[in-house]
Amino acid sequence: MVVALAAGVLGILTWTTTDGLQAFGANAEGARLARMKASSRYKDGIFTNTAGDRVALNGPTWSTLKEMLFGTQQRTPPAPLPMEQDVAAALAKPPETGLRVTWLGHSTLLVEIDGFRVLTDPIWGERASPTTIAGPKRFHPPPLPLEALPDVDAILISHDHYDHLDMPTIRALASRKVPFYAPLGVGAHLEQWGVPAERVVELDWWQEVSLGEGRLRVVATPAQHFSGRGLTDRNSTSWTSWTLLGAQHRVFFSGDTGLTDEFEEVGRRFGPFDVAMFEVGAFHPSWGSIHLGPQQALKAHEMVKGRTLLPIHWGTFNLALHAWDAPANELVAEARERGVSLLTPILGHPVEPTKERSDTAWWSTVRAAVAGDAP
Repeated sequence: MVVALAAGVLGILTWTTTDGLQAFGANAEGARLARMKASSRYKDGIFTNTAGDRVALNGPTWSTLKEMLFGTQQRTPPAPLPMEQDVAAALAKPPETGLRVTWLGHSTLLVEIDGFRVLTDPIWGERASPTTIAGPKRFHPPPLPLEALPDVDAILISHDHYDHLDMPTIRALASRKVPFYAPLGVGAHLEQWGVPAERVVELDWWQEVSLGEGRLRVVATPAQHFSGRGLTDRNSTSWTSWTLLGAQHRVFFSGDTGLTDEFEEVGRRFGPFDVAMFEVGAFHPSWGSIHLGPQQALKAHEMVKGRTLLPIHWGTFNLALHAWDAPANELVAEARERGVSLLTPILGHPVEPTKERSDTAWWSTVRAAVAGDAP
């Protein structure tokens, strides 16, 4: 009786804090499912990486569990993070070079490229979680209120994990007349949350669409990761990186990925890139095949022929065992050794990669402020 009562309470709590389980999304069916089945990577009801079974999220070892429970890393910032004070005003002036990138936290970026605005993996929600009462909570408020976001020409989704596909944000954006581009199967979630079917375009790797009569090509390019929002839907939808090819500029967005030889092919087909945004956070040896970390991000950057690297997927959520600023510290040290050009703007600060440098270690001022040192 006690077990049944506890299960009932848990069920009610789950139902009420996930909007009647809506946060878990929906399953593909009909024409969407047929497109998935036509993919060469869809086998036995799931998507696979090109590297196949060698790519997996390893189970927790005792050392990992011990690190998780008793590690002394400072996994959240000790003080508020610096950010642009008026992002909307900064964005009101068009970029001089035709290319500008604004990091809005985690993997959310506003990319302005040759007259188009593209938004990646938008998350304005408070938690990267299906429930409103638990799960990783933001370190900082979004530097740009969602209602102040300017009109965009496209929204790109890399995969369906909660820190990249956020139901409250999608619902808020659904009222805007903007197309969503997503990997195979992810469109079912988007439609479940109010995005009209005619504004959802799903692509398999190497497929592409054109915006503005061909003035901007949007290409779904390979990534090495996995997907799922619940206990039973692992890899039931696809994942992707994105390549943007404008009239004058080229941009690469990694999404979440491990190191894959396919980045060499991306570089051959579409490089060099004026700027490449690679994930550097949430890394650990236990999941080294599906997250890059700083050193592998630099290798991937070289493979795609990136000219400047802007690190993403760090500084917003506690998703790993390392210190919150470890990705940036390790990246800067290694990039200096390799002579790689970095862009590390504060949150919300628009930067033009072909014109300016913005590589100050702003995160060090957070620790300095706590220690009582002047930044």
